Amino acid sequence: MNRQSDPRGTAVAALASLLFMPMGTIVRAADEPKSAAVVKPLLTQDLANAPGKEGLMLTVEYVPGGAAAPHRHDAEVFVYVLEGTVVMQVDGQEPVTLKAGQTFREKPGDIHRQSKNASATEPAKLLVFMVKDQGKPPTRPVASN
Repeated sequence: MNRQSDPRGTAVAALASLLFMPMGTIVRAADEPKSAAVVKPLLTQDLANAPGKEGLMLTVEYVPGGAAAPHRHDAEVFVYVLEGTVVMQVDGQEPVTLKAGQTFREKPGDIHRQSKNASATEPAKLLVFMVKDQGKPPTRPVASN
């Protein structure tokens, strides 16, 4: 089953955005009037060789200084930095700063402690691919430390 979102924006795309970054998980710079991140679902596809699993592809665009609150995906997550510089960290690991062309991986169960734009002046954009359980939300918030 191939479920591509309408590039003009649909209710499905809006719902997927809310699922990826639930209400209250976005943190923005104090003087930044826009949302800290824009999530654009690109594709959701059932995986034929992995019953009960689906692939989800999306982009995340961080405004300058934008960040996400701590969260988890309960999925295999693969991140490719398309533009800008980001800081990523999962619990138990040191933060890493990634530039365009670099990658990051999260395992199921990882707590994504930091996901933020490293620049206060330039935007950053990520391509994200997840393998997750069908019908389950791709992201859920966790308590901050």
